[in-house]
Amino acid sequence: MTALTTHGDAIVHRIATASTTDPAHQPWTNHDTLVLVVAAISIAIVVILIVWLKMHAFLALTIGALFVGIGSGIALSKVTLSYETGVGGVLGYVGVLIALGAMLGKLLADSGGADKVVSTLLRGRAATLPWKMALIAGIIGIPMFFEIGLVLLIPVVMLAVYRSKTPAMRLGIPALAGLSVLHGFLPPHPGPLAAIGILHANVGITLAFGLVVAVPTVIVAGPLFGKLAARMVPIGAAGAGLAVSGINSQSPSTTNGDVKAQDPDATRSPSFAWTVTTLLTPLVLMLIKAGADLWVPTNAPIRPVLDFLGDPVVALLIAVLLAMITFGTAVGFSATVLTKKIGQSLLPIVGVMLIVGAGGGFKQMLVDGGAGTAIAKVALALGLSTLLLGWLVAVLIRLATGSATVATVTSAGIIAPLAHGLSPAQLALVVLAVGAGSLFFSHVNDAGFWLVKEYFGLTVGQTVKTWSVMETIISVMGLLLTVLLSLVV
Repeated sequence: MTALTTHGDAIVHRIATASTTDPAHQPWTNHDTLVLVVAAISIAIVVILIVWLKMHAFLALTIGALFVGIGSGIALSKVTLSYETGVGGVLGYVGVLIALGAMLGKLLADSGGADKVVSTLLRGRAATLPWKMALIAGIIGIPMFFEIGLVLLIPVVMLAVYRSKTPAMRLGIPALAGLSVLHGFLPPHPGPLAAIGILHANVGITLAFGLVVAVPTVIVAGPLFGKLAARMVPIGAAGAGLAVSGINSQSPSTTNGDVKAQDPDATRSPSFAWTVTTLLTPLVLMLIKAGADLWVPTNAPIRPVLDFLGDPVVALLIAVLLAMITFGTAVGFSATVLTKKIGQSLLPIVGVMLIVGAGGGFKQMLVDGGAGTAIAKVALALGLSTLLLGWLVAVLIRLATGSATVATVTSAGIIAPLAHGLSPAQLALVVLAVGAGSLFFSHVNDAGFWLVKEYFGLTVGQTVKTWSVMETIISVMGLLLTVLLSLVV
Protein backbone atom coordinates (compact mmCIF):
# COMPACT_ATOMS: atom_id res chain seq x y z
CA MET A 1 0.00 0.00 0.00
CA THR A 2 2.97 2.31 0.37
CA ALA A 3 3.35 2.41 -3.39
CA LEU A 4 -0.30 3.32 -3.83
CA THR A 5 -0.09 6.02 -1.20
CA THR A 6 3.08 7.43 -2.71
CA HIS A 7 1.53 7.54 -6.16
CA GLY A 8 -1.62 9.09 -4.73
CA ASP A 9 0.47 11.77 -3.00
CA ALA A 10 2.16 12.53 -6.32
CA ILE A 11 -1.23 13.09 -7.91
CA VAL A 12 -2.31 15.37 -5.07
CA HIS A 13 0.94 17.30 -5.49
CA ARG A 14 0.23 17.74 -9.21
CA ILE A 15 -3.21 19.09 -8.37
CA ALA A 16 -1.78 21.47 -5.78
CA THR A 17 0.74 22.87 -8.22
CA ALA A 18 -1.48 22.90 -11.30
CA SER A 19 -3.09 25.96 -12.75
CA THR A 20 -6.25 27.03 -10.98
CA THR A 21 -8.03 26.87 -14.34
CA ASP A 22 -7.68 23.07 -14.32
CA PRO A 23 -11.30 21.74 -14.16
CA ALA A 24 -10.20 18.75 -12.09
CA HIS A 25 -9.67 20.86 -8.99
CA GLN A 26 -12.48 23.37 -9.35
CA PRO A 27 -15.24 23.36 -6.68
CA TRP A 28 -17.86 20.61 -6.84
CA THR A 29 -21.03 21.55 -8.71
CA ASN A 30 -24.52 20.16 -9.22
CA HIS A 31 -23.50 19.30 -12.78
CA ASP A 32 -20.74 17.06 -11.41
CA THR A 33 -23.33 15.14 -9.38
CA LEU A 34 -25.62 14.87 -12.40
CA VAL A 35 -22.97 13.53 -14.78
CA LEU A 36 -21.78 10.94 -12.26
CA VAL A 37 -25.33 9.66 -11.84
CA VAL A 38 -25.73 9.59 -15.62
CA ALA A 39 -22.41 7.73 -16.01
CA ALA A 40 -23.44 5.13 -13.40
CA ILE A 41 -26.82 4.62 -15.09
CA SER A 42 -25.15 4.32 -18.49
CA ILE A 43 -22.81 1.60 -17.25
CA ALA A 44 -25.83 -0.21 -15.78
CA ILE A 45 -27.58 0.09 -19.16
CA VAL A 46 -24.56 -1.42 -20.91
CA VAL A 47 -24.41 -4.28 -18.40
CA ILE A 48 -28.14 -5.02 -18.68
CA LEU A 49 -28.08 -4.97 -22.47
CA ILE A 50 -25.06 -7.28 -22.69
CA VAL A 51 -25.76 -9.67 -19.81
CA TRP A 52 -29.55 -9.92 -19.67
CA LEU A 53 -30.70 -9.03 -23.16
CA LYS A 54 -27.67 -10.64 -24.86
CA MET A 55 -27.17 -7.59 -27.08
CA HIS A 56 -23.90 -7.24 -28.97
CA ALA A 57 -21.42 -5.14 -27.01
CA PHE A 58 -21.07 -2.66 -29.90
CA LEU A 59 -24.75 -1.78 -29.81
CA ALA A 60 -24.81 -1.74 -26.00
CA LEU A 61 -21.85 0.63 -25.77
CA THR A 62 -23.30 2.86 -28.48
CA ILE A 63 -26.63 3.14 -26.66
CA GLY A 64 -24.84 3.76 -23.37
CA ALA A 65 -22.68 6.46 -24.97
CA LEU A 66 -25.67 8.28 -26.46
CA PHE A 67 -27.42 8.16 -23.08
CA VAL A 68 -24.36 9.75 -21.46
CA GLY A 69 -24.31 12.51 -24.05
CA ILE A 70 -27.99 13.36 -23.78
CA GLY A 71 -28.15 12.98 -19.99
CA SER A 72 -25.03 15.10 -19.47
CA GLY A 73 -26.55 18.04 -21.29
CA ILE A 74 -24.57 17.92 -24.55
CA ALA A 75 -26.54 19.65 -27.30
CA LEU A 76 -28.48 17.12 -29.36
CA SER A 77 -26.87 18.45 -32.52
CA LYS A 78 -23.44 17.58 -31.10
CA VAL A 79 -24.13 14.22 -29.41
CA THR A 80 -23.50 12.06 -32.46
CA LEU A 81 -20.53 14.21 -33.47
CA SER A 82 -18.92 13.59 -30.08
CA TYR A 83 -19.53 9.85 -30.40
CA GLU A 84 -18.15 9.74 -33.94
CA THR A 85 -15.08 11.69 -32.86
CA GLY A 86 -14.38 9.16 -30.12
CA VAL A 87 -14.87 6.18 -32.43
CA GLY A 88 -12.65 7.63 -35.11
CA GLY A 89 -9.97 8.71 -32.68
CA VAL A 90 -9.53 5.16 -31.37
CA LEU A 91 -10.04 3.14 -34.54
CA GLY A 92 -7.91 5.48 -36.61
CA TYR A 93 -4.91 4.14 -34.71
CA VAL A 94 -5.95 0.90 -33.04
CA GLY A 95 -7.93 -0.51 -35.95
CA VAL A 96 -4.90 -0.67 -38.25
CA LEU A 97 -2.86 -2.50 -35.63
CA ILE A 98 -5.61 -5.04 -34.90
CA ALA A 99 -5.93 -5.74 -38.63
CA LEU A 100 -2.18 -6.25 -39.09
CA GLY A 101 -2.05 -8.52 -36.05
CA ALA A 102 -4.89 -10.62 -37.44
CA MET A 103 -3.07 -11.01 -40.75
CA LEU A 104 0.08 -12.17 -38.99
CA GLY A 105 -1.87 -14.66 -36.89
CA LYS A 106 -3.69 -16.13 -39.89
CA LEU A 107 -0.48 -16.70 -41.83
CA LEU A 108 1.20 -18.21 -38.76
CA ALA A 109 -1.56 -20.78 -38.32
CA ASP A 110 -2.17 -21.74 -41.95
CA SER A 111 1.51 -22.01 -42.89
CA GLY A 112 2.20 -24.58 -40.19
CA GLY A 113 4.40 -22.15 -38.27
CA ALA A 114 2.44 -22.74 -35.09
CA ASP A 115 2.86 -26.49 -35.58
CA LYS A 116 6.62 -26.04 -35.93
CA VAL A 117 6.84 -24.13 -32.65
CA VAL A 118 4.81 -26.79 -30.86
CA SER A 119 6.61 -29.82 -32.25
CA THR A 120 10.02 -28.27 -31.55
CA LEU A 121 9.32 -27.24 -27.98
CA LEU A 122 7.46 -30.39 -26.91
CA ARG A 123 10.61 -32.49 -27.18
CA GLY A 124 12.46 -33.37 -23.99
CA ARG A 125 11.65 -34.38 -20.43
CA ALA A 126 8.05 -34.56 -19.21
CA ALA A 127 8.92 -32.47 -16.15
CA THR A 128 9.53 -29.45 -18.36
CA LEU A 129 6.21 -29.71 -20.19
CA PRO A 130 4.27 -27.18 -18.04
CA TRP A 131 6.95 -24.55 -18.64
CA LYS A 132 7.07 -25.36 -22.33
CA MET A 133 3.29 -25.07 -22.57
CA ALA A 134 3.47 -21.57 -21.13
CA LEU A 135 6.26 -20.70 -23.59
CA ILE A 136 4.35 -22.14 -26.56
CA ALA A 137 1.25 -20.17 -25.59
CA GLY A 138 3.36 -17.04 -25.23
CA ILE A 139 4.93 -17.38 -28.67
CA ILE A 140 1.78 -18.41 -30.52
CA GLY A 141 -0.33 -15.92 -28.59
CA ILE A 142 1.69 -12.86 -29.71
CA PRO A 143 -0.39 -12.19 -32.84
CA MET A 144 -3.50 -14.28 -32.07
CA PHE A 145 -6.69 -13.43 -30.23
CA PHE A 146 -7.34 -15.51 -27.12
CA GLU A 147 -10.14 -17.62 -28.61
CA ILE A 148 -8.13 -18.49 -31.74
CA GLY A 149 -5.04 -19.37 -29.71
CA LEU A 150 -7.17 -21.50 -27.40
CA VAL A 151 -8.69 -23.51 -30.25
CA LEU A 152 -5.22 -24.03 -31.69
CA LEU A 153 -3.59 -25.10 -28.43
CA ILE A 154 -6.21 -27.37 -26.85
CA PRO A 155 -5.39 -30.39 -29.06
CA VAL A 156 -1.70 -29.78 -28.34
CA VAL A 157 -2.37 -29.82 -24.61
CA MET A 158 -4.46 -32.99 -24.88
CA LEU A 159 -1.80 -34.71 -26.96
CA ALA A 160 0.89 -33.81 -24.42
CA VAL A 161 -1.37 -35.00 -21.57
CA TYR A 162 -1.98 -38.28 -23.38
CA ARG A 163 1.72 -38.86 -24.09
CA SER A 164 3.04 -37.92 -20.66
CA LYS A 165 0.13 -39.28 -18.57
CA THR A 166 0.09 -35.89 -16.83
CA PRO A 167 -3.11 -34.41 -15.32
CA ALA A 168 -4.81 -32.15 -17.85
CA MET A 169 -4.77 -29.08 -15.61
CA ARG A 170 -1.02 -29.45 -15.02
CA LEU A 171 -0.44 -28.60 -18.68
CA GLY A 172 -3.67 -26.78 -19.50
CA ILE A 173 -3.34 -24.01 -16.91
CA PRO A 174 0.14 -22.89 -18.10
CA ALA A 175 -1.12 -22.70 -21.69
CA LEU A 176 -4.21 -20.75 -20.64
CA ALA A 177 -2.13 -18.42 -18.49
CA GLY A 178 0.26 -17.65 -21.34
CA LEU A 179 -2.61 -16.80 -23.68
CA SER A 180 -4.55 -14.77 -21.12
CA VAL A 181 -1.60 -12.67 -19.96
CA LEU A 182 -0.76 -11.65 -23.52
CA HIS A 183 -4.42 -10.90 -24.20
CA GLY A 184 -4.61 -8.54 -21.23
CA PHE A 185 -1.19 -6.90 -21.13
CA LEU A 186 0.60 -6.79 -24.47
CA PRO A 187 -0.01 -5.16 -27.85
CA PRO A 188 -1.01 -5.98 -30.57
CA HIS A 189 -4.00 -7.40 -28.66
CA PRO A 190 -7.13 -5.20 -28.88
CA GLY A 191 -7.57 -4.39 -25.17
CA PRO A 192 -4.06 -3.06 -24.50
CA LEU A 193 -4.03 -1.24 -27.84
CA ALA A 194 -7.35 0.43 -27.07
CA ALA A 195 -6.14 1.55 -23.63
CA ILE A 196 -2.91 2.85 -25.16
CA GLY A 197 -4.88 4.85 -27.71
CA ILE A 198 -7.38 6.27 -25.20
CA LEU A 199 -4.73 7.19 -22.63
CA HIS A 200 -2.18 8.34 -25.26
CA ALA A 201 0.46 6.00 -23.88
CA ASN A 202 3.66 4.97 -25.64
CA VAL A 203 3.34 1.52 -27.24
CA GLY A 204 7.03 0.65 -26.92
CA ILE A 205 7.27 1.58 -23.25
CA THR A 206 4.00 -0.25 -22.51
CA LEU A 207 5.32 -3.31 -24.31
CA ALA A 208 8.59 -3.23 -22.39
CA PHE A 209 6.89 -2.89 -19.01
CA GLY A 210 4.26 -5.41 -20.10
CA LEU A 211 6.93 -8.03 -20.69
CA VAL A 212 8.41 -7.32 -17.26
CA VAL A 213 4.98 -7.86 -15.69
CA ALA A 214 3.97 -10.75 -17.95
CA VAL A 215 6.86 -13.14 -17.32
CA PRO A 216 6.53 -13.53 -13.52
CA THR A 217 2.74 -13.42 -13.82
CA VAL A 218 2.71 -16.33 -16.25
CA ILE A 219 5.11 -18.28 -14.02
CA VAL A 220 2.93 -17.89 -10.93
CA ALA A 221 -0.48 -18.27 -12.60
CA GLY A 222 0.74 -20.96 -15.02
CA PRO A 223 3.21 -23.70 -14.03
CA LEU A 224 3.10 -22.94 -10.29
CA PHE A 225 -0.67 -22.67 -9.91
CA GLY A 226 -1.03 -25.54 -12.38
CA LYS A 227 0.36 -27.90 -9.72
CA LEU A 228 -2.40 -26.91 -7.31
CA ALA A 229 -5.08 -26.91 -9.98
CA ALA A 230 -4.10 -30.46 -10.99
CA ARG A 231 -4.63 -31.59 -7.39
CA MET A 232 -8.01 -29.85 -7.12
CA VAL A 233 -9.21 -31.17 -10.49
CA PRO A 234 -7.25 -34.40 -11.17
CA ILE A 235 -8.51 -35.25 -14.65
CA GLY A 236 -6.48 -36.75 -17.48
CA ALA A 237 -6.94 -36.78 -21.24
CA ALA A 238 -9.85 -39.21 -21.05
CA GLY A 239 -11.59 -37.24 -18.31
CA ALA A 240 -11.27 -34.04 -20.29
CA GLY A 241 -13.82 -35.37 -22.75
CA LEU A 242 -11.81 -34.37 -25.80
CA ALA A 243 -10.41 -36.64 -28.44
CA VAL A 244 -6.73 -36.12 -29.07
CA SER A 245 -7.66 -35.79 -32.71
CA GLY A 246 -9.03 -32.29 -32.15
CA ILE A 247 -12.02 -30.28 -31.05
CA ASN A 248 -13.85 -29.56 -34.27
CA SER A 249 -13.36 -29.28 -37.97
CA GLN A 250 -11.52 -25.99 -37.59
CA SER A 251 -9.07 -27.24 -34.98
CA PRO A 252 -5.63 -28.72 -35.45
CA SER A 253 -5.64 -32.48 -36.07
CA THR A 254 -3.12 -35.10 -35.17
CA THR A 255 -1.63 -37.80 -37.29
CA ASN A 256 0.65 -40.43 -35.74
CA GLY A 257 1.25 -38.12 -32.80
CA ASP A 258 2.20 -35.11 -34.93
CA VAL A 259 0.07 -32.01 -34.53
CA LYS A 260 -1.08 -30.68 -37.91
CA ALA A 261 -2.94 -27.40 -38.50
CA GLN A 262 -1.24 -26.62 -41.80
CA ASP A 263 -3.31 -25.49 -44.75
CA PRO A 264 -3.43 -28.05 -47.61
CA ASP A 265 -2.09 -25.42 -50.01
CA ALA A 266 1.20 -25.35 -48.10
CA THR A 267 3.73 -27.78 -49.57
CA ARG A 268 6.46 -27.05 -47.00
CA SER A 269 6.70 -25.93 -43.38
CA PRO A 270 8.54 -22.84 -42.15
CA SER A 271 11.59 -23.48 -40.00
CA PHE A 272 11.46 -22.91 -36.25
CA ALA A 273 14.08 -20.17 -36.47
CA TRP A 274 12.22 -18.21 -39.15
CA THR A 275 8.92 -18.66 -37.34
CA VAL A 276 10.23 -17.20 -34.10
CA THR A 277 12.12 -14.46 -35.97
CA THR A 278 8.97 -13.38 -37.79
CA LEU A 279 6.88 -13.30 -34.64
CA LEU A 280 9.44 -11.40 -32.60
CA THR A 281 10.28 -8.84 -35.29
CA PRO A 282 7.58 -6.30 -34.37
CA LEU A 283 8.28 -6.67 -30.65
CA VAL A 284 12.00 -6.11 -31.14
CA LEU A 285 11.45 -3.05 -33.32
CA MET A 286 9.04 -1.51 -30.82
CA LEU A 287 11.38 -2.25 -27.93
CA ILE A 288 14.28 -0.62 -29.81
CA LYS A 289 12.17 2.50 -30.25
CA ALA A 290 11.27 2.46 -26.55
CA GLY A 291 14.97 2.26 -25.71
CA ALA A 292 15.69 5.11 -28.11
CA ASP A 293 13.04 7.24 -26.40
CA LEU A 294 14.88 6.76 -23.12
CA TRP A 295 18.55 6.82 -24.12
CA VAL A 296 19.06 8.27 -27.63
CA PRO A 297 19.06 12.09 -27.90
CA THR A 298 16.26 13.51 -30.01
CA ASN A 299 18.75 15.28 -32.27
CA ALA A 300 20.79 12.13 -32.99
CA PRO A 301 20.86 11.35 -36.75
CA ILE A 302 19.66 7.78 -36.20
CA ARG A 303 16.73 8.77 -33.99
CA PRO A 304 14.19 9.45 -36.80
CA VAL A 305 14.99 6.07 -38.35
CA LEU A 306 14.49 4.24 -35.05
CA ASP A 307 11.27 6.14 -34.37
CA PHE A 308 9.93 5.24 -37.82
CA LEU A 309 10.86 1.54 -37.71
CA GLY A 310 9.63 1.19 -34.14
CA ASP A 311 6.27 2.80 -34.78
CA PRO A 312 3.71 0.03 -34.13
CA VAL A 313 2.08 0.38 -37.54
CA VAL A 314 5.42 0.16 -39.36
CA ALA A 315 6.74 -2.63 -37.10
CA LEU A 316 3.66 -4.80 -37.61
CA LEU A 317 3.57 -4.02 -41.33
CA ILE A 318 7.19 -5.17 -41.65
CA ALA A 319 6.29 -8.37 -39.77
CA VAL A 320 3.32 -9.04 -42.07
CA LEU A 321 5.44 -8.45 -45.18
CA LEU A 322 8.09 -10.79 -43.79
CA ALA A 323 5.39 -13.34 -42.94
CA MET A 324 4.13 -13.24 -46.52
CA ILE A 325 7.53 -14.69 -47.40
CA THR A 326 8.35 -16.94 -44.42
CA PHE A 327 4.73 -18.07 -43.89
CA GLY A 328 3.66 -17.56 -47.50
CA THR A 329 5.72 -18.05 -50.63
CA ALA A 330 8.37 -20.03 -48.75
CA VAL A 331 5.81 -22.70 -47.81
CA GLY A 332 4.24 -22.86 -51.25
CA PHE A 333 1.38 -20.32 -51.13
CA SER A 334 0.76 -18.55 -54.42
CA ALA A 335 0.08 -14.82 -54.60
CA THR A 336 -3.62 -15.56 -55.10
CA VAL A 337 -3.78 -17.80 -52.03
CA LEU A 338 -1.93 -15.22 -49.95
CA THR A 339 -4.37 -12.49 -50.95
CA LYS A 340 -7.30 -14.73 -50.08
CA LYS A 341 -5.87 -15.53 -46.65
CA ILE A 342 -5.19 -11.89 -45.87
CA GLY A 343 -8.81 -11.15 -46.67
CA GLN A 344 -10.05 -14.05 -44.56
CA SER A 345 -8.02 -12.86 -41.58
CA LEU A 346 -10.04 -9.65 -41.39
CA LEU A 347 -13.49 -11.24 -41.11
CA PRO A 348 -13.26 -12.48 -37.48
CA ILE A 349 -11.98 -9.15 -36.13
CA VAL A 350 -14.83 -6.93 -37.32
CA GLY A 351 -16.79 -7.42 -34.11
CA VAL A 352 -13.77 -6.71 -31.92
CA MET A 353 -12.93 -3.54 -33.84
CA LEU A 354 -16.49 -2.28 -33.52
CA ILE A 355 -16.45 -2.88 -29.76
CA VAL A 356 -13.16 -1.02 -29.42
CA GLY A 357 -14.52 1.84 -31.51
CA ALA A 358 -17.75 2.06 -29.51
CA GLY A 359 -15.66 2.09 -26.34
CA GLY A 360 -13.83 5.11 -27.73
CA GLY A 361 -17.16 6.80 -28.42
CA PHE A 362 -18.31 6.03 -24.87
CA LYS A 363 -15.10 7.55 -23.54
CA GLN A 364 -15.55 10.71 -25.59
CA MET A 365 -19.07 11.17 -24.25
CA LEU A 366 -17.80 10.89 -20.68
CA VAL A 367 -15.14 13.50 -21.41
CA ASP A 368 -17.33 15.93 -23.34
CA GLY A 369 -20.22 15.60 -20.90
CA GLY A 370 -18.02 16.32 -17.88
CA ALA A 371 -18.18 12.90 -16.23
CA GLY A 372 -14.44 12.43 -16.63
CA THR A 373 -13.73 15.65 -14.74
CA ALA A 374 -16.19 14.72 -11.98
CA ILE A 375 -14.60 11.29 -11.58
CA ALA A 376 -11.20 12.95 -11.38
CA LYS A 377 -12.46 15.22 -8.61
CA VAL A 378 -13.77 12.27 -6.60
CA ALA A 379 -10.60 10.23 -7.04
CA LEU A 380 -8.38 13.12 -6.09
CA ALA A 381 -10.48 13.95 -3.04
CA LEU A 382 -10.24 10.33 -1.87
CA GLY A 383 -6.51 10.15 -2.59
CA LEU A 384 -6.88 7.12 -4.88
CA SER A 385 -3.98 6.53 -7.23
CA THR A 386 -4.66 6.34 -10.95
CA LEU A 387 -3.26 2.80 -10.98
CA LEU A 388 -5.61 1.54 -8.29
CA LEU A 389 -8.63 3.39 -9.63
CA GLY A 390 -8.05 2.05 -13.16
CA TRP A 391 -7.73 -1.49 -11.83
CA LEU A 392 -10.84 -1.25 -9.64
CA VAL A 393 -13.04 0.21 -12.38
CA ALA A 394 -11.87 -2.47 -14.83
CA VAL A 395 -12.55 -5.18 -12.24
CA LEU A 396 -16.12 -3.98 -11.69
CA ILE A 397 -16.90 -3.76 -15.39
CA ARG A 398 -15.27 -7.13 -16.04
CA LEU A 399 -17.37 -8.79 -13.31
CA ALA A 400 -20.52 -7.16 -14.65
CA THR A 401 -20.09 -7.68 -18.40
CA GLY A 402 -17.67 -10.60 -18.64
CA SER A 403 -15.73 -8.92 -21.44
CA ALA A 404 -12.08 -8.01 -20.91
CA THR A 405 -12.12 -5.75 -23.97
CA VAL A 406 -15.24 -3.86 -22.84
CA ALA A 407 -13.74 -3.51 -19.35
CA THR A 408 -10.50 -2.16 -20.77
CA VAL A 409 -11.89 0.41 -23.17
CA THR A 410 -14.56 1.64 -20.76
CA SER A 411 -12.33 1.97 -17.69
CA ALA A 412 -9.56 3.59 -19.73
CA GLY A 413 -12.04 6.23 -20.84
CA ILE A 414 -13.29 6.80 -17.30
CA ILE A 415 -9.83 7.41 -15.84
CA ALA A 416 -8.42 9.29 -18.86
CA PRO A 417 -8.74 12.71 -17.16
CA LEU A 418 -6.71 11.47 -14.19
CA ALA A 419 -3.95 10.26 -16.49
CA HIS A 420 -3.48 13.66 -18.06
CA GLY A 421 0.00 14.96 -17.28
CA LEU A 422 1.49 11.61 -16.26
CA SER A 423 4.91 10.70 -17.62
CA PRO A 424 5.08 8.16 -20.48
CA ALA A 425 6.31 5.51 -18.04
CA GLN A 426 3.43 6.11 -15.63
CA LEU A 427 0.92 6.11 -18.48
CA ALA A 428 2.22 2.72 -19.57
CA LEU A 429 1.74 1.41 -16.02
CA VAL A 430 -1.84 2.71 -15.95
CA VAL A 431 -2.51 0.78 -19.18
CA LEU A 432 -1.16 -2.38 -17.54
CA ALA A 433 -3.20 -1.82 -14.36
CA VAL A 434 -6.36 -1.48 -16.44
CA GLY A 435 -5.42 -4.61 -18.38
CA ALA A 436 -4.88 -6.52 -15.15
CA GLY A 437 -8.27 -5.46 -13.82
CA SER A 438 -9.96 -6.54 -17.04
CA LEU A 439 -8.91 -10.16 -16.41
CA PHE A 440 -10.26 -10.48 -12.88
CA PHE A 441 -12.35 -13.60 -12.03
CA SER A 442 -13.84 -14.74 -15.30
CA HIS A 443 -17.17 -16.41 -14.57
CA VAL A 444 -20.43 -17.48 -16.24
CA ASN A 445 -20.96 -14.25 -18.21
CA ASP A 446 -17.62 -14.63 -20.01
CA ALA A 447 -17.42 -16.61 -23.25
CA GLY A 448 -13.89 -17.69 -22.30
CA PHE A 449 -15.28 -19.41 -19.21
CA TRP A 450 -17.50 -21.65 -21.31
CA LEU A 451 -14.82 -22.30 -23.91
CA VAL A 452 -12.48 -23.61 -21.23
CA LYS A 453 -15.26 -25.60 -19.55
CA GLU A 454 -16.34 -27.37 -22.72
CA TYR A 455 -12.90 -27.90 -24.23
CA PHE A 456 -11.56 -29.49 -21.04
CA GLY A 457 -14.81 -31.25 -20.14
CA LEU A 458 -15.06 -29.56 -16.72
CA THR A 459 -18.05 -28.90 -14.51
CA VAL A 460 -18.93 -25.32 -13.66
CA GLY A 461 -17.41 -25.76 -10.19
CA GLN A 462 -14.20 -27.20 -11.59
CA THR A 463 -13.93 -24.35 -14.09
CA VAL A 464 -14.27 -21.81 -11.27
CA LYS A 465 -11.58 -23.57 -9.19
CA THR A 466 -9.14 -23.64 -12.11
CA TRP A 467 -9.79 -21.08 -14.84
CA SER A 468 -11.52 -18.41 -12.71
CA VAL A 469 -8.91 -18.59 -9.95
CA MET A 470 -6.11 -18.49 -12.52
CA GLU A 471 -7.57 -15.31 -14.04
CA THR A 472 -7.80 -13.74 -10.58
CA ILE A 473 -4.17 -14.60 -9.86
CA ILE A 474 -3.15 -12.94 -13.13
CA SER A 475 -5.16 -9.84 -12.28
CA VAL A 476 -3.79 -9.44 -8.75
CA MET A 477 -0.23 -10.25 -9.79
CA GLY A 478 -0.49 -7.72 -12.60
CA LEU A 479 -1.59 -5.00 -10.19
CA LEU A 480 1.09 -5.79 -7.61
CA LEU A 481 3.90 -5.85 -10.17
CA THR A 482 2.63 -2.65 -11.77
CA VAL A 483 2.62 -0.93 -8.39
CA LEU A 484 6.15 -2.14 -7.69
CA LEU A 485 7.31 -0.80 -11.04
CA SER A 486 5.71 2.57 -10.23
CA LEU A 487 8.18 2.91 -7.34
CA VAL A 488 11.19 2.92 -9.64
CA VAL A 489 10.01 4.75 -12.78
